[in-house]
Amino acid sequence: MGQMFNPPHPGETLREDVLPAFNLTVTEAANQLGVSRVTLSRVLNGTSAISPEMALRIEEWLGVENGGRADLWLGMQTSYDLWKARERVHQQPLSVRSVKHKSTEMALR
Repeated sequence: MGQMFNPPHPGETLREDVLPAFNLTVTEAANQLGVSRVTLSRVLNGTSAISPEMALRIEEWLGVENGGRADLWLGMQTSYDLWKARERVHQQPLSVRSVKHKSTEMALR
């Protein structure tokens, strides 16, 4: 399988695109989202994931018409998390045995 590109953490998108577009500081955005500055900073810096609750806050904050759909933010987080997991597995492969289907076992007899 080909190497997947490194998708950005969704916090990076918030930090680099959303906050500047609305000319907001981290403190202002945190207040509008109803979270602490520390909580938002962790998301923006990629040290915390976008939780379902945070995705709903972003949806309410930005509105669906401005790219705030919760499922999109969670999808970005999932893509990022999956990429990170693949990188870890590439470094240390998983010890997994493939499942044997009963129909396959019967055919081999």
